[in-house]
Amino acid sequence: MSGSSSVRAQSQSPAQPPAPSAAPLRPPTRADILRGEYGRYRANNDLLSYRLDIRVDPERKFVSGTNSIRFRMLEDDSRIQLELYDNLAIDAIKLGATALTYERELNTVFVDFPSTLKSGRVYTIDFQYSGAPREQGRFGGIAFRKDPDGKPWINTACEGEGSSIWWPSKDQWRDEVEEMEIRVAVPNGLTDVSNGKFAGKTDLGDGYTRWDWHVQYPINSYNVSLNIGNYVHFADRLGDLPLDFYVLPGSLDKAKVQFAQARPMIEAFKHYFGEYPFARDGYKLIEVPYSGMEHQSAVTYGNRFANGYLERDWTGVGVSLKFDFIIIHESGHEWFGNAVSAADVSDMWIQEGWTTYLEAMYVERLFGPDDALKYINAYKSKVRNREPIITQRGIHRSPSQDMYFKGALFLHTLRGVVNDDEKWWRLVRDVYEQFRYKNILTEDLVRFVNAKLGQNLTPIFDEYLRRAALPTLELAFNEKEGTVSYRWDAEERGFNMPIRVGRRGQWQVIQPTADWATMKTAVPKADFEVATDLYYVEVKKQ
Repeated sequence: MSGSSSVRAQSQSPAQPPAPSAAPLRPPTRADILRGEYGRYRANNDLLSYRLDIRVDPERKFVSGTNSIRFRMLEDDSRIQLELYDNLAIDAIKLGATALTYERELNTVFVDFPSTLKSGRVYTIDFQYSGAPREQGRFGGIAFRKDPDGKPWINTACEGEGSSIWWPSKDQWRDEVEEMEIRVAVPNGLTDVSNGKFAGKTDLGDGYTRWDWHVQYPINSYNVSLNIGNYVHFADRLGDLPLDFYVLPGSLDKAKVQFAQARPMIEAFKHYFGEYPFARDGYKLIEVPYSGMEHQSAVTYGNRFANGYLERDWTGVGVSLKFDFIIIHESGHEWFGNAVSAADVSDMWIQEGWTTYLEAMYVERLFGPDDALKYINAYKSKVRNREPIITQRGIHRSPSQDMYFKGALFLHTLRGVVNDDEKWWRLVRDVYEQFRYKNILTEDLVRFVNAKLGQNLTPIFDEYLRRAALPTLELAFNEKEGTVSYRWDAEERGFNMPIRVGRRGQWQVIQPTADWATMKTAVPKADFEVATDLYYVEVKKQ
């Protein structure tokens, strides 16, 4: 999408965090660089739309069709970069009637034009392809399965693997189309549920029916999804917003009970952010044979129609069993991940850290602040603090699981820094409204927050996101003199975060730096507390 913020025009949220990389500092492969680098042949164009028209053969596990890619050139050039996994055949790439030449390197396709494409002009190419996609990755990328009745059940979930595992696309995070048409032909008797608003179905007369969907908002390529199966449909509404649910026939009764949580979830986030971000496309919840994924306006669900996460108390403090984790977390990505999107995988905390924090916001709205405080602090046990949340740019490598939990705890800490809930919730809403339908980097977010609050919080952001270890508040008591000395031991030299100390209910706000400061206190060392439930820090007393 052309437009504001830094990078949507130039510019993986699985349901549970991926295991940390076994070798996070390994040298990048050529594939990592090709996928992650926003080089000349990506940056010279701005995506406008896709029209994906494909046929899916369940028996052959085969996909074929065309993606019509419309883009505006931003520089004069004669080559652009797209992606399609190298096991899939390129049948033709055409500009009108002109067949284009191309060069393949691993999963990258460099498309060459016979004459220079001019900056500012709009072009459309038709990328025809076919093949049997590889099933790989945590959720399969694209997986051809059978439902309990033996009927085809085909789903995509390819954030880590990339959209190009099953269709040709500009497979990166920085540039998104402004809108998209998805047309999927499947054998008669099956339904395809994809992103966007249902635009009709057509019997093709050859044993196949084509299902048409229209995405009316920017969408990142990994969110584009197929859900093909023997689905039954039921529906609800929340005001003008259609809520559509697709499940297997044997799940219908359970789904009608469990999916009732969608309404209060949307209402809770509406309280914080305003209207649901994809109102023209509607909200869909679709049963799949894996835990779930945040596919835009077509959230997928496999949480066994039970509260908690896969029937577990996910945070271990009793709160998780009050709601269905997958409905809340994956739908929360509609606001952060889908509406507000990271422009680079290195900044994936913008999607996962924020959405994990949205879980706590949901809990606070429905169950109260005490439960929310217990819930968010329970995530401390899942953080490892072994490597920074933000990873090296230009390399496609997902950050460690700390982006979920430490990212959320950082936002919780920032609420403590603001120390004014009215101001905090206004800031959260302002962040969302400023960056809605945009792709951003952490730097964009930091600049905006600093400007809104009139403070330089950059060292705090950097300490939590760009450094591995937690900051430690060092306290040295001289009870004879009735004083306590304090300082931050932090990797970020300029770290100067304010924090509440003393007695609970009578907190005193101090603003330590890297240098020792001393103050009088009537609170003895044994009773002197730090508000560690409001900030994610270590404390060292001496």
